[in-house]
Amino acid sequence: MTSEEFETNYTQALDTILEALANSSEVKPEKFYSMACVVENLRYFSPVFYDAIKQPEE
Repeated sequence: MTSEEFETNYTQALDTILEALANSSEVKPEKFYSMACVVENLRYFSPVFYDAIKQPEE
């Protein structure tokens, strides 16, 4: 998997999380903004996560 593929999959996963939070009746609207900011900020760590989980090249 390339870093671009990882970025695409990672972004889709974060979008799915945000959608689930938005549609959940257990998440209070006043807390949604804070939770959404945390999830959105995780996007910046994509390269770090990719480097941490990629297989070492032989």
